Amino acid sequence: MNLVMETSKGYVNPHLLIGPRELATSLERDATRPTLLDLRPAELFAAGHLPHAVHLDLFGVSLTDTDPAPLKAFLWMIEHLLAARGVSGDRPVVVYETDSGMRAARAFWFLELFGHPNVRMLDGGARAWQEAGLPLTTESAAPASSSWTGERRADVLATWRDVADRLNKREVTILDTRSDGEYCGTTVRAARGGAIPGAVHIEWTRNLGADGAFKPAAELTAMYEEAGVTPDREVVSYCQGGYRAAHSYLALRLLGYPKVRSYLGSWKEWGDRVELPIEIPGNEESRNAPLERSRTLS
Repeated sequence: MNLVMETSKGYVNPHLLIGPRELATSLERDATRPTLLDLRPAELFAAGHLPHAVHLDLFGVSLTDTDPAPLKAFLWMIEHLLAARGVSGDRPVVVYETDSGMRAARAFWFLELFGHPNVRMLDGGARAWQEAGLPLTTESAAPASSSWTGERRADVLATWRDVADRLNKREVTILDTRSDGEYCGTTVRAARGGAIPGAVHIEWTRNLGADGAFKPAAELTAMYEEAGVTPDREVVSYCQGGYRAAHSYLALRLLGYPKVRSYLGSWKEWGDRVELPIEIPGNEESRNAPLERSRTLS
């Protein structure tokens, strides 16, 4: 298989993904080998991971207050964790998990936020790697930390103030990437259930095919444009804690959307700030359905 065609799928920005065989080839080059970050839970990493991978589980490391002071402290912490795993600006970074999932997507978004010049996701994750007949290993070595700090990109980040300022603006689309129950307010995961007013709902899982890899560009484009999520508008994605929002951020980046932000605090922050407006989308039945509370972080 042509290594370039392995992940092209008609994307405007195919370089944001890498296929398993292309990754395997790049891992053989000592001088230019990418920093490979495994975002899966520790027990999966210990059971078998890609050669040369470094473990970094960011799941549950979330921010629910995007005011300037806590945002600054949180981003410093994430930046420190990335540097401690060997991330530097002069070496490519590849992130992966079991499939093309939200854990790896959130790490991808953080790296773009910090201005890393060359970050990619392994499309299909460890599953695609194994299906390509490539080996896993249980051997690992301590990463060599770096002093990398990056350069923050404010254009890919949204705070609660950024979202509030964009409500009811025709040139902006708020994209809700959560489940149907969360969007309709029947699954409550903050002080209030519901959605950000005017949000378009496309659950993040619809970005993926049955193989756990991103769908081709034609399918993604049709899905988003049919819902009114078009490249002529700025798109601000959100979920519960920024994981699923980062996944749809990457999907839109693949399609070449020029202005995409991810709302880091997402619904946990918005729903807890009782002064902010919400709506309960759907029909009367969905409004009156029994409430189901969940503590999942994504």
